[in-house]
Amino acid sequence: MEIDLGNGIVGAILGVVFATLFQQWTQDVWFRVRRRSAGAVRSLAYRRQQQGAGGPVAWSTFSLGPLRTSALIVEGDGDRAIAPESVHVQVLEGEVRLPEEMADWRAEIEAEERRAAEAGERAPVWNGPRYAVEAVDVSRTALDEQSEVHLRLRPTDYFTFLAAQQLDRRFADGTTPRGRHLDPSDPLAAPAFLQCSFGANIAVVTADDLLVVTRRSDRVRTGSGFWNSSVNEGLARHIDSAGRNAPDLHAVARRGMREELALEPHEYGLELLAFVLDVDRRQWAAHFYARLNELTGEGLRERMGRGVADRWEHQAIEYVPFRTADVTRFLLDPERLHRWAPVAPSLFHLALVHVHGRGSVERAQAQVLRRL
Repeated sequence: MEIDLGNGIVGAILGVVFATLFQQWTQDVWFRVRRRSAGAVRSLAYRRQQQGAGGPVAWSTFSLGPLRTSALIVEGDGDRAIAPESVHVQVLEGEVRLPEEMADWRAEIEAEERRAAEAGERAPVWNGPRYAVEAVDVSRTALDEQSEVHLRLRPTDYFTFLAAQQLDRRFADGTTPRGRHLDPSDPLAAPAFLQCSFGANIAVVTADDLLVVTRRSDRVRTGSGFWNSSVNEGLARHIDSAGRNAPDLHAVARRGMREELALEPHEYGLELLAFVLDVDRRQWAAHFYARLNELTGEGLRERMGRGVADRWEHQAIEYVPFRTADVTRFLLDPERLHRWAPVAPSLFHLALVHVHGRGSVERAQAQVLRRL
């Protein structure tokens, strides 16, 4: 009896010791992963430079046969959704400041918009508050390799965004913002003043398996006439940071679903698939997949026919069977092959992978490409 009791006490003590040691080990691993987070993605981007121009390329933008885009999938492969609690958004103090020469461009834009509005040439453009992207850092949890994404934002406005989009405009010395401030060997290295855009792009699939594809109106300022995601919604400081809180990307996506398709949160499921950078225009995006619970394609048409807040942003909406072959043929149709918003094809591809599996999607895409 005494021996059994003694063994029990010793076993309990050893159990506590081993549990403590294991807990400390997991914490050490976790902190090592988190400490590497700021450089985890960027270190991959430097591989090309370190190995020489003829060596392996660490990063390549999304392409599908003859379709080439400037969309760089930074995190996410479609197989596994990124949990909402794994996305951490921080808003830094202090607005983005443009270099002096680019600040002059912004002043030109503001003056021209004021002149055009006063002359009655067009409706005044609102210089809405928005966010610039300071950094997107990616890491993995220690035990289950789940994504952890840290998004750091800085306040900016629409006129600063328009000035920063002039990446190939020449300065007085003949250089350009692209040439002066961007490193082609590291696509993630860029100053915040060149990244004044972050949006949510959503692939919406109806209850009867139809993918919603929109075409942007000719009246919108950027990307007019281009085919695009089902929903595209940019972060807006005055809306998405109520109470001075950091914006919630899922809430931004739900706002876009309501404003562009008249859909309420209880009518669909929503999953975050990826973070993507348009390297040509320096615009960031979060890719989402939304599946409607009961509303069919016809039901959605009827719903939108009764009124939708941002109907003016689209000139056409197509409903494509959500099968890999059908979506691939739609993407590669010669009439729209070169008329895609840069990040839309990667969004639809990741949504297909999420639903049908990577192997099935790649086999079906290969069959379509062989028949071109």
